[in-house]
Amino acid sequence: MAETVIDTVTSVPVAVVGAGPAGLMLAHLLGRAGVETVVVDTRTRREIETTQRAGILEADVARDLVETGVSERILRDGYEHEGVELRFGGRAHRIDFKALVGAAVWLYPQTDVFIDLADARDRDGGTVHFGVTDTEVLDVTTDAPRVRYTAADGTRHEIRARYVVGADGSRGMCRDLVPEDRRVRYGKEYPFAWFGILAEAPMSAPELIYAHSEHGFALISQRSEAVQRMYFQCRPDESVDAWSDDRVWDTLQARVAGEDGFRLKEGRVFEKTVLRFRSFVQEPMRWGSLVLAGDAAHTVPPTGARGLNLALHDVKVLAEVLLRALGEAGDTALDDYQPRALQRVWRAQSFSFWMTRLLHTAPDGTPYDLRRQLGELDNVVGTRAGRTYLAEQYTGWPTARAEH
Repeated sequence: MAETVIDTVTSVPVAVVGAGPAGLMLAHLLGRAGVETVVVDTRTRREIETTQRAGILEADVARDLVETGVSERILRDGYEHEGVELRFGGRAHRIDFKALVGAAVWLYPQTDVFIDLADARDRDGGTVHFGVTDTEVLDVTTDAPRVRYTAADGTRHEIRARYVVGADGSRGMCRDLVPEDRRVRYGKEYPFAWFGILAEAPMSAPELIYAHSEHGFALISQRSEAVQRMYFQCRPDESVDAWSDDRVWDTLQARVAGEDGFRLKEGRVFEKTVLRFRSFVQEPMRWGSLVLAGDAAHTVPPTGARGLNLALHDVKVLAEVLLRALGEAGDTALDDYQPRALQRVWRAQSFSFWMTRLLHTAPDGTPYDLRRQLGELDNVVGTRAGRTYLAEQYTGWPTARAEH
């Protein structure tokens, strides 16, 4: 592709590969500071905004969306949650975030975060090219990297930049541009997955329910007043075709059942997916003029609701660092990015692993393992230290405290 005729050449300070929330938020923050970007993505906007994703946002992240002028829609359509419920041993236990750490989270789907950011880029005149193909990132070890791509009409384009940001997710190609002998990849595969559904049904509870049972884990979330998102633990190779609506509801009801008689409000299931997950971190997060952000550099299991928050924290730090690098500080400013980002990443890896291990039933688990889990859950809900730990980790760490 490198020898293909180029139809147009554009020069900007920063090129961004990946137009998910991380890439668009970075472009938004840089644009507010007067730095022009071009963002490209192989997916169409329609494809991204119709891929349903759950979303729990830390209060700081929700505040950033509003205060940086992305959108105030979260204040109208989102739901502020001041706690979560853990169900185990047939009983419900609420963790009160506000009382414990003075913080809350917002239920606001990642799909809506993307729509708000894409609309903000349109409103502000930002350049985003969706649905491109044949993307190449060249010369990242120089101070003049390039991004080439083919537009939907077949024309070939080149972006010349000072820095390229790889925000193209866990299946993107930017992470592979760091040479194999110069990168370290840390990862863990999990022996279970989540079977996720979207259902037309009323809310079963005002806040999220994390349920542990001898049959496996379940998460009862919400989407809106009329549509609900729920998950239950399954095998990684589970087929959605094997699950009728009745079987899905029977499984979910069994996993939340308790002495209080709690039952889920059922309805038509209109989407079924199997979500496999793993833990992953790649270091370094910078190679020459290429910087990685979000899922391109790290992924976490969804249990702790850290993924989107981590990605948006990455680009908040990166925007500030890039502004200094493009100014008088030069390249040395980029040295601050990785340690600041990775401190939060590894905290989130630890918490997400802990939540996953705490709530899921291991396929090879023994009766001892189950009883030990119940003992740990009792320690979490039955001690102020346990409740506070979960509340502080789940609601996130204020940026200043997390970086010092």
